[in-house]
Amino acid sequence: MAKYLAKIYSWENPHLCYSDIELERGDRIVLKKDEFQSEIGTVEAVGVETREKPNCSVVRKATEKDIEVFEKNEDKKKEILGTCKEEVKRLGLGMKLVDARISLDSSNVVIAFTADERVDFRELVKNLSKIFRRSVRMHQIGSRDEARNLGGCGVCGRGLCCLRFSGNLPSISIDMARIQQIAHRGSERISGICGRLMCCLSYESPQYQEMMVGMPELHSSVNTPQGKGEVIEINALTQEIKTRLLDGKYVVFKKKDIN
Repeated sequence: MAKYLAKIYSWENPHLCYSDIELERGDRIVLKKDEFQSEIGTVEAVGVETREKPNCSVVRKATEKDIEVFEKNEDKKKEILGTCKEEVKRLGLGMKLVDARISLDSSNVVIAFTADERVDFRELVKNLSKIFRRSVRMHQIGSRDEARNLGGCGVCGRGLCCLRFSGNLPSISIDMARIQQIAHRGSERISGICGRLMCCLSYESPQYQEMMVGMPELHSSVNTPQGKGEVIEINALTQEIKTRLLDGKYVVFKKKDIN
């Protein structure tokens, strides 16, 4: 029994699933999970080696009829989101709708949304269930997940990291920017189109942490070959430290030359 990664919802990470059927990357499949009985997904990786237990199973390869039903349900998505937006506005809920998905058997609808805080959507679900005559499930996602759903390019000109790399999105902290000495650039210059700190801040953070070992703190006092000075700037890549001496002169020293 092989393990696969299959993409189901555009805003979520691929699901780890198992199958007795031999599959290839790009195959359309029908999956079963606790939350749903039948849903179409796409195989993104085959022969996944992990001790993690799969959370869904492959029922079968998607047939022409399955794909036809899926595409018809996708055509209804715009109408569903439009109705939902009207209800959200009527109820005065602070939420932004991102996407919707009707299950393959048409028994339920999943609606993804973003919100700045926790939203009580119980009345919304009750009203939508009556309107659509099917079960409705609201799924709150983060701004990075929304960016992954929409796609696009970052300031580097390349595709968004959250879209290009599958799996869990890393937790990004301002400390990663500080250790790379770019926090002073301001939040706008180190944030992605999602409004959160850029994912790429995590790529070189471990290397910078290693290079910063033994480096003095900014604005700390150090002893140099030319006397005492204040640390003005640190270059982790070159292992150099710019200091301002007591006479006001600025001098750059190697890390090994100061203490």
